[in-house]
Order: sequence, then structure tokens, then C-alpha cells
Amino acid sequence: MAEIRVLDKHTAELIAAGEVVERPASVAKELLENAIDAGATQITLSATRGGIQQLQIVDNGSGIEAEYIDKAFIRHATSKIATADDLGHIHTLGFRGEALASIASVAKVEVLTKTEADEYACCYRIEGGEPQGMEPGARPVGTTITVNDLFYNTPARMKFLKKDASEGTFVAETVLHAALSHPEISFRFLRDGKQQYVTPGDGDLRSAVYAVLGREFARDLLPVDGGSELYHVTGLVTPPRACRASRGAQHFFVNGRYVKNRTMMAALENAYKGTMMQGKFPGAVLMLELPPDMVDVNVHPAKTEIRFARESDVFDAVYRAVRAALATPGSGECRFEMGHTAPKVGQTEMKPAEPPKPAAKPAVTMPQKGGFTTLSSVEYRALNGLTANTCTCRSLASAGAAMRNSISNGWPSGVSQGSGGSSVNAASCNFSTAVLLAWGIASPLPTQTPPSSSRARTSAAKTAVSVRTLAPSSSATSCCTAPCRESARWRSATQSGRR
Repeated sequence: MAEIRVLDKHTAELIAAGEVVERPASVAKELLENAIDAGATQITLSATRGGIQQLQIVDNGSGIEAEYIDKAFIRHATSKIATADDLGHIHTLGFRGEALASIASVAKVEVLTKTEADEYACCYRIEGGEPQGMEPGARPVGTTITVNDLFYNTPARMKFLKKDASEGTFVAETVLHAALSHPEISFRFLRDGKQQYVTPGDGDLRSAVYAVLGREFARDLLPVDGGSELYHVTGLVTPPRACRASRGAQHFFVNGRYVKNRTMMAALENAYKGTMMQGKFPGAVLMLELPPDMVDVNVHPAKTEIRFARESDVFDAVYRAVRAALATPGSGECRFEMGHTAPKVGQTEMKPAEPPKPAAKPAVTMPQKGGFTTLSSVEYRALNGLTANTCTCRSLASAGAAMRNSISNGWPSGVSQGSGGSSVNAASCNFSTAVLLAWGIASPLPTQTPPSSSRARTSAAKTAVSVRTLAPSSSATSCCTAPCRESARWRSATQSGRR
């Protein structure tokens, strides 16, 4: 039969320490909470080798009185609560009274503290749960706690720690959560002697987010402020266009305490439904304030898991507050409305693209005074008000016949040679030129002196009247039949003459 034994004090402390102190980040969390509860406005955390070799926290809080320093390292000794009834309305981050005792049992701890009433500071050391004595020290009002050689007396725990870089990242996340939950406190984080960030401590959440999460994340955040009488939700959320591929940018806080809660996470993501792509998750820094008796924080020794008295009310409060933030103008939310329902206030209505307008018809240009303008047949008729019933085609056909005879003779009609120059019959030449210009098959050239030889005259005529190929338009061939055929034969003859 198995024998039941009572464990010694040291073994019991090591077992209890395993519930609270899992890694250096757990130590940082407990010490940061103590500094915040002490009323500090400036907190500096320094980690060496991921916090395994050394983890130091300096604050300007109220300090610990010299007569109570040794009692602070006794298990279940605390100044946060006095009776069992106090567990129903906890207003502080720490209350269990076992953090310092658990840390001191697996590390070498040194405490340097001073209060307003003390003349000098007190330095207290404890290693592996064994006190090493107290001596006077010097420092301003506040407390400095240095934890050296974490898990030096428990090699099994040391074996399961990750690399220094990974443990340092966990410590950085712990400081990040503390900085976001209390923007009124200035946090400074040093990693292996290098400063990572400093929060301004001005009470503005956006400033703290900018300092610890970066400019890209804090640039487009939307403010959240809503809830009900019992539940007040504030914070910042990302617009739908800036959602992330993971939930790593979601930070939830209840009464100033960082928590991991599925109810708040589900409410946040349901508020974004229909506004973001599949596989994307919103980023948020949400603060929920509610009466202490409506939440139970004494669920896990790490105090990161909580239980709400009314889960549905918390869900509704977070959902409505985030939906109201997304509905504000400029949030980037875009929903498609089906049917003829009016869009909701603050939402951007998607309208179908307007069909392209037909190209405007080119305006008919009037010929400038003292010059010529080449017109098509349609433009010429529109300019002069001609219709299909007029004898335009017949006039053009007879003019074409006259021009055909003139070209075959070597020079347009109306031009006669002389020793001193040439004279032009204005009536016939101008009419022929006007006909060619009207049909768009001639270009005017300045008057030239006709050459003397017959071959040169033919070449000059072809140059003076530049005939270009032009396909007859549908309007020109549909007005009448015989004159249009005549005009077509005339154009063919002029082109043959050009060749």
C-alpha cells in the first residue's frame, strides 16, 4: 500500500512556483502588476539574455516599508485584500500574494525600496526561498527588483526554456500588454542593454499604440467608444482594408487587465462580417470596463483567463461598439445593397458604373476667309444645305467632264500661254477647283506660271490638281443613280490620268 507523505517546504514551494512562474515573461508580468498597483507613473524593465540571466524592474511607486519587506516574500501574504469578501470586488491586478514567494524560490532576488517616510532605502536579498539579510541602500522613492539566474536550482525547468531570443520576445509582449492597458504610465523597455521603445505616458491610447506597435498599425485606427450602462467599451480598431492574416494584433483588456477571452474575440470578428476578405482578421486594442462583481478573475494563477457573469451582454456590448465605429464616415466599410433599400447612415453605397457616353460628332468647320478648306461630300452638303433631290450630282458630273478634257489636253481650261506669262479663266478654273475641293479629292496650290512644253504642261497639271483616291460615301451614292455613276466614272478617269 502506498504511503502518504507530507512534502517539505522547499518542494511545496517549487510545485507552487510552477503554476505561477513558467518562463521569464511570467516573472515580468507579476512584477509589472505589482509596480502598477503601487501607483507608479514611470516603469523601466530591463532583460538580459531573454530575462534568464537578469530581469530588473525599476518604478517610482509608493515603495515598501522596511518592516514589511520580509513578509512580502511569504506565500499568500498580500496588501491587496483582507477578507474573503474582497475577492468579489477586486480593483487591483495582483491579489493572490504568491508571486514574490514563487519567484524567490527559483531565482536570486534583490529588492531595493524606499517610501516617503523612510530616511534611507532598504536592500533585501533572498535566494532559493532562503533570506540572505537586509542592509541599507540608496535610491529615490520607489522600488527596484532584480531577479538573477532564473531556475538556477531547477535544471529540469531550465531545460524546457526556449532560446534567449524567443524568451526575450515573450518578455517584450508582456511589456507591450502592460503599456497598452495603462497608457497613463510611461513604460521603457531595454533588451540586452538596447532600448526598444518608450511610451509617452500621456494617457492617450493612440500614443501608446504608436510607440509599441509602430506607425503603420496606429495610422488608420478607428476610435471605439460605446457600450451600455454596465459595460463600457473603448479602444481602437483597424479599418476593414487594414485587416491582418492572423489574430496576433488583437489585444483585449478587462478593467485594466490583459485577458484572453473568446467572447470578446467573437464579438469583434462578427462586427466585421461582410466587410473584409476571407482569411483576414481585424486588429484591435479594446478596453472593457465593468463592475468587479460581474467578472471572476480568480480562475487561473496566471490571471489571464476570466469568467463573465453574463457572456451574452458582454458580446452585445463589444459588437455594438465596434459596429458603431465601423459605421462612421471614413472608416472604409463598404457594403453592397440589393434592391431599392436606402443605404444606412455612414455606409458607402456602391453605385453601378455609368455607361460610356457616345462620342460627339465632329462639328462642321466653316472655311476661313481668304483660304480653302478640304470638305467631304457630307460636310459640303451640310454646309450648303443641299439635299438628295437637287442636281448637285449632275453639276458635278458636267464639271468632271470639263476637267477630264482639260487634263487630257495638258492644262486646265482657261489657261493660255503667252510670252510674258499666263492668263487664267477665273470662272472655269475656280468652278473646277471648287468642285474638287467640295468632293475632297483636290488640294489648292498657289498659282504657278505654266511651262512651255507639252510634257511639262501635263506634269504641271497633275501637280497643280493633286488628285487622291477617295472611296465614295454611302450618302453620295444614294441620292440619285445616273449622275452618281457619271461622277464615279469621272473620278476613275482622273485617277487614270494621275497614273
